[in-house]
Amino acid sequence: QVQLVESGGGLVQAGGSLRLSCAASGRTFSTYTMGWFRQAPGKERNLVASITWSGGMTLGTYYADSVKGRFTISRDNAKVTVYLQMNSLKPEDTAVYSCAVRNPATSMKFDYWGQGNQVTVSS
Repeated sequence: QVQLVESGGGLVQAGGSLRLSCAASGRTFSTYTMGWFRQAPGKERNLVASITWSGGMTLGTYYADSVKGRFTISRDNAKVTVYLQMNSLKPEDTAVYSCAVRNPATSMKFDYWGQGNQVTVSS
């Protein structure tokens, strides 16, 4: 099992910034893909950004078109922690943000999820 603990989020005015963190513990993988998803009320959950790494090497990142140029996903080289830096926030970014992890070598789906954090962007 993998446990994911998220932090960050909250209320910010449009144009502001927030940073989310997601720390993983428990079972370890040789390769990780960690992603940030968001779900707004009445809408489906969508992948916002993801990062894949093995050992000390980042293998790739992904960003949804809606956040490209505004959000940055990164990781801590010393521990299994991923960050989502969110800049130039818009009211439409308001959602519950959740991190998730999978081992891309063995699974096509995200198997472990964090508890979710509310991000609210006021206009």
